[in-house]
Amino acid sequence: MDKFIEHRDSIQLLLFDIIMPKKNGKEAYDEIIKICPSMKVLFISGYAADIIREKGILKDGLSFVTKPISPTALLRKVREVLD
Repeated sequence: MDKFIEHRDSIQLLLFDIIMPKKNGKEAYDEIIKICPSMKVLFISGYAADIIREKGILKDGLSFVTKPISPTALLRKVREVLD
């Protein structure tokens, strides 16, 4: 959060792993959108999308990719989310 607040004017996209130490990527994103509601996000995980959604971590409408992902596929998805 501190890094986001410090650099929020230059950040166009957040790339969060769903599973992270201390808090998951969705929890961190929920805090950030209170500060910057228009912030775009792309979530990534080694877990399948249906499992993530089943656990209620990720809701429909948020962008998600699974690992492993090729650099080219990741860049395409980033471009898609930014556009």
